[in-house]
Amino acid sequence: MDKTILLIILGMGLVTYIPRMLPLVVFNSIKLPPFLQGVLKNVPFAILGALIIPGIFTINGDIWFGIIGASVAFIIAYLGTNVIVVVLSAIIALSVYSIFF
Repeated sequence: MDKTILLIILGMGLVTYIPRMLPLVVFNSIKLPPFLQGVLKNVPFAILGALIIPGIFTINGDIWFGIIGASVAFIIAYLGTNVIVVVLSAIIALSVYSIFF
């Protein structure tokens, strides 16, 4: 492998690792206020909503895919489960829908 390509890969790894590591190191000893902790716990669900909503309105074909997937995702997210569980439950619901319809 060329040394230039290896240096590029190492550089890209550093550039991605540093922004992920710095908040962990900086906020490790700082106790955040409860309000800010609550806000930060809801960020993944807000991002999930921002990713799902445009897909519902721009779906080509069966509009029920968007409606069912969003409904299942929003109900499971409202129950307070993990984001991975929300995504997997929507995928499972749409898989079942595609099998029967």
